[in-house]
Amino acid sequence: MDPIRNPFAPGAGQRPPELAGRMRELQAFEVVLERVARGRPERSLMLTGLRGVGKTVLLGELRSKAIKHGWGAGKIEARPDTELRRPLSAALHRAIRDLAVRHRAPDRVEQVLGVLKAFALRANKPDAKLRDRWQPGIDVPAAQGRADSGDIEIDLVELFTEVAELAADVGTGVALLIDEIQDLLPEDVSALCAACHELSQSGAPLVVVGAGLPHVPAVLSASKSYSERLFRYARIDRLEREDADLAVMAPIEREDAGIEPEALDALFDASGGYPYFIQAYGKAAWDAAPADPITVKDVHVAAPEAESELAVGFFGSRYERATPAEREYLLAMAELTQGRDEAAGTADVAVYLGRKPSSLSPARDSLMKKGLVYSAERGHIAFTVPHFGHYLLGRD
Repeated sequence: MDPIRNPFAPGAGQRPPELAGRMRELQAFEVVLERVARGRPERSLMLTGLRGVGKTVLLGELRSKAIKHGWGAGKIEARPDTELRRPLSAALHRAIRDLAVRHRAPDRVEQVLGVLKAFALRANKPDAKLRDRWQPGIDVPAAQGRADSGDIEIDLVELFTEVAELAADVGTGVALLIDEIQDLLPEDVSALCAACHELSQSGAPLVVVGAGLPHVPAVLSASKSYSERLFRYARIDRLEREDADLAVMAPIEREDAGIEPEALDALFDASGGYPYFIQAYGKAAWDAAPADPITVKDVHVAAPEAESELAVGFFGSRYERATPAEREYLLAMAELTQGRDEAAGTADVAVYLGRKPSSLSPARDSLMKKGLVYSAERGHIAFTVPHFGHYLLGRD
């Protein structure tokens, strides 16, 4: 069929496959927005799951919902070894601008912007030369004595309080959305938990919505023992069969086309219900189909093309980041699990490689830092990428 009309191409369609089957999360967030805006206590939200299940797309949809409700909203993506202060400043600057259009007191908005600027400027090292000092692009004087101590935990509490009070002035709230939250520095995780704890105590209208890998709860609890009381965790997993079929049929039907039931079976088997894979196999099947409707033969013909694309863009890009020692560890995991999406015992990996467990710790820790594996439970390790073991076993 016409590749120009391909509804599975990136950016095509009104609702990507990643949002199929996510109505529970979307509706729950609506409730959070209403409760917080009315001064009711509510926990912040953490979305956890493997890569390819649509956490980032869902996070973007939640941001859109917050804005539609008149909230201020800012979104950042955490990066390894990068301090939170600078990207957080940019995100909250955006949120304050959202609120400013509804606020009737420009002086009050400027006051909060001054506190934000003071917070942001502490991202500069004290000994940094003038030409190397970062400027946050906030056209008001920096406030003094508020959110500028240099202690991220103290400053974040004070900044969140100021921004939340500004939102309360207009009867709404602020949503701060953080993707890849497991990549935050330990001190920033601690500060974030402390700030959320303070906000929960005061009922301030600011919520944090984080998204990250399955071990995010362990990262948070290692930082603050009370973190489990601060957040509501939502596990984002692969789609159930009904939702997976909807993710395929809805975009096809929007193009006034069809797909045979046997082709739906084949697409589900190939994708495993993971939204990213649904999009990849769906796109390839559409391009391979000579006529409407898409048939099971079209899916089988298209599968190698989809797998080739995934091998380069989804699996290969991650595999290339691993060192030879790390690749040895990954392949051992794949061999032990026979390519299934299961956890492998760290002791079993050591036995398989004929090494002492302690000698493999550097490779394992580096793979965790790179986001290729995570600690599924004590003594076990698993891939963060679905079907990664199968990919590794299929390499030449």
